[in-house]
Parts: sequence; structure tokens; C-alpha cells
Amino acid sequence: MASPAAKRQSITTPDSGQWTTGLFDCFDDSSNCFMTWCCPFITFGRTVEIIDKGKTSPADAARTYYILGSFGFAFCYSYPYRKKLREQFSLKEQPCGDCLVHCCCIQCALCQEHRELINRGLDPTIGWAANVARMIQNEKVAPEVETGMNRVAP
Repeated sequence: MASPAAKRQSITTPDSGQWTTGLFDCFDDSSNCFMTWCCPFITFGRTVEIIDKGKTSPADAARTYYILGSFGFAFCYSYPYRKKLREQFSLKEQPCGDCLVHCCCIQCALCQEHRELINRGLDPTIGWAANVARMIQNEKVAPEVETGMNRVAP
């Protein structure tokens, strides 16, 4: 059996195109599963901050999700972030389209996206700035974050 360190190493460098966990593996992280089932807007807000590399505040994302969720339309706001996550890590659209996954299984999708970030070395619970600081401390290169609006001269 592989040591925990070896297991972590294999998880943080998964094959391109493959999710590190399945859509219905919610209980792999029982504390996040509980949080997501009770307050999905919190998990969503934390995940969005990481996916948007600090550009979107978790409070703003959570508030918008909560308001739309009150009317049954949270998936309309959340599924584009699944697409962004997939694009960042070259993941396949599985088991079906992002919109359908979020429409039918939104809590499972949010749990999977949270686990994916954790398994790739990013912790949504500590925020973007703390993740960047951890990457710098571990001598990893943090992704560049664009600031402000950039204008290209004609």
C-alpha cells in the first residue's frame, strides 16, 4: 500500500482530462459534503474565489447563488464555473453537460468541484490569497492574476 505522501503526490498530478473523484463521491470529504448539503452557497462562494483566482469575492458569489437559489435558478449561475474549472485543468465534461450536472445534481457537482481543487493543491476554505502565499512558501509559481481593465491600442 502506498504511503500517504505518495498517494497525495499522485492525486495532485492527475492525468490530463480526468477528474480526481467521481460526481457521486461526496462522502470522500464528509465535512464538505455536510457543509454543501446544508449551505451550498458557502461551498460555491469559496470555490468561485479559487476558480476566478481572487477576482470574485466569495461573499458576492455566495449571495448571488443564494438569491438565485431562492427561485430555483442557482444552477444558471453555478454551471459556468464548472466549465471554467474544467478548462483550467483540461477536464472532460462528465458524466454529461455542465448545465445538466448542475441542474440535476447541484450539491454533488459543488462537492466534486471542491474536492478537485483540494486534490490539485488548492484549498477553497482558506481563500485565494492564502493559497498564493502557500504556493510561494512551497516555492511554487503562483498563477498570474490580471488587475484592472487592460486596454489595447488600435
